[in-house]
Amino acid sequence: MPISGDQLRELTNEPVPNHMKRWWFALGGTPAYLFVVQVVTGIMLATYYQPGSTTAYDSVQAITDDVPYGWYFRSVHKWAATLMVAAVILHQMRVYFTGAYRRPRELNWIIGMCLLMVTLGLGFTGYSLVFEQLSYWGATVGGNIADTVPYVGGFFKRMLLAGDAYNEQTLPRFYIIHAAVLPVTLTLLVGIHIAFIRMHGVTELEPEASKGKDGSTHFNFFPDHILTELAMGLALMIVLSALATIFPAMLGPRADPLTTPEVIKPEWFFYATFRWLKLFGPTFAVLSMGLIVFLMFAWPWVDKLMIKITHSKETSTLIGIAATLALIGLTVWEATVAH
Repeated sequence: MPISGDQLRELTNEPVPNHMKRWWFALGGTPAYLFVVQVVTGIMLATYYQPGSTTAYDSVQAITDDVPYGWYFRSVHKWAATLMVAAVILHQMRVYFTGAYRRPRELNWIIGMCLLMVTLGLGFTGYSLVFEQLSYWGATVGGNIADTVPYVGGFFKRMLLAGDAYNEQTLPRFYIIHAAVLPVTLTLLVGIHIAFIRMHGVTELEPEASKGKDGSTHFNFFPDHILTELAMGLALMIVLSALATIFPAMLGPRADPLTTPEVIKPEWFFYATFRWLKLFGPTFAVLSMGLIVFLMFAWPWVDKLMIKITHSKETSTLIGIAATLALIGLTVWEATVAH
């Protein structure tokens, strides 16, 4: 290609604040890398998976037991999904606690919240595709929860389950949502997210906090930041391979619509929601969670109002600490409580 090294360096050499050398501040690349792993392993699994109430479980069992290295790639897919959810949550927390959602980045915060919702949707639909007891009844419970939303709940339940109850069309519906609708949506949102970052730049911390040993406050995007991201990707691949080998994805009992299991438990990232439902009942819990999600989307403007009233930027930090402790507490409670 008729492009010299100097031209390439000049084109990509956008100054990056020094604090981006720390993993906590460069979390955006982590879920992006994990999403690529998800796409690659998902395509490999899709060549064997058969979405149907009579075929799904057997095809997953064949992938796990018969396909060469099928157990490994299924396990990598599962663990990459788990780490991706955790990384997106941590990234949103980092943006929140550093105040990176404030002007002029309000719209990018909304894009980030959309990315979080889509990621949780991918986790829920992917978990439901296995068609084992817990995934079947988890999807049924999810549909019933959606049905408790006033006015529009019945519509959302029918859209999710492809009918008024779990039926033969439900699993193909989940598969289309998981393998096509949500990945395309996530890709478009990531593109918009990166475009906003390019327009606004990376959030700057206080100059003293970003100052390096040589007194500089920035470093080159290429090759320095690229090498940092590649090192993170290598570390993630090692972690994923270790988790997939030591804790491979298991297969529970086949789904039985006539037998309700004694314990219905969702994936860990829904533990807090599940505990909230148990504490307050479906209608109040769903409405209150809807209000919380709405406030999270509108937080840049809520924060602006609170600063105007209290004349302090620390109020949001205190609320964030309380919300984080509540989220962790509910998650641990649901994980350890006897059923």
